[in-house]
Amino acid sequence: LLVGDYLFVSKLHYGTRLPLTLGVPFTSWYLPGVEFPYTRLPGFADVERGDAIVFNYPPEEKPVDRKMHYIKRVIGLPGETIEVRDKVVHVNGEPLPLGEGMQQFWYVYKSDARYRLPGSRLRELGVSDVRSMQDPKVVRVLATRRAVEAMSEWPWIDRVEPYVARDEAYSALMYPTGRGYTPDNYGPVTVPKKGLTVVLTSENWPVYEPVINRYEGHTTQRVGDTVFRIDGEPAETYTFAQDYYFAMGDNRDNSEDSRFWGFVPMDHIVGKALFTYFSWDGESHLPRFGRIFHPIQGDEVFREEAPLDPATP
Repeated sequence: LLVGDYLFVSKLHYGTRLPLTLGVPFTSWYLPGVEFPYTRLPGFADVERGDAIVFNYPPEEKPVDRKMHYIKRVIGLPGETIEVRDKVVHVNGEPLPLGEGMQQFWYVYKSDARYRLPGSRLRELGVSDVRSMQDPKVVRVLATRRAVEAMSEWPWIDRVEPYVARDEAYSALMYPTGRGYTPDNYGPVTVPKKGLTVVLTSENWPVYEPVINRYEGHTTQRVGDTVFRIDGEPAETYTFAQDYYFAMGDNRDNSEDSRFWGFVPMDHIVGKALFTYFSWDGESHLPRFGRIFHPIQGDEVFREEAPLDPATP
């Protein structure tokens, strides 16, 4: 997606969510203090890995349907364990490689410092954000996996490796904080699932306490290391009331997503993004005609990376 894209979002796929507040349509005005129970009409599709979903930004302190709209891709489904190891996402221990069209930072190692990456060929590959490093033989680029494969074939390129962030300062920015997580080495965390009962521990309390309090509407308290209270009562376990999802951006190194603020509750999901119905280029002050009715890739972004069925000839 580009700045200036206008999206068509289907509220029918996952079921239309009825209004949660009373306000004036197409405005930000609503009547404070008036909130309705969460109700979603039946849909014809489930949220799947790879779906580009539009949702209300979970951490924002407003009624759910008055929070800012975000769009990210579903990476983790309810009940799954998500971990990022050296930039590679793992779902229940299995790697989920970078999908078609997704981009991240890479280190490009040249065989000679005097060589320069040709700008025209980089533009053809969609490579952007080319930065020189202290080592004159190394350049950092923002590129897709397919572009990196093409660059690796150039005779003056020794190798291309993923750029992995190891800055300890990230720890205070991640969800939950203080665990030494970075965007490229994160977790593992298990995504809450409706009906899933977890034993509350000092290890998982920072992960699930915000969910229990902010999204499931209970008061929470921690007394010492191993005593927890929910709605004033001692609690050793908790059963989640709704499904949650782990969402990430396609531009992995420039995305504020579930790694930073946590899970997306089902009641925050607005719908599935299908296509751009218009696109405006703010720099040239012209429409991007090639992006009008341009489809937004769904779960097929991962299909070419999926292992073959052993029975497939």
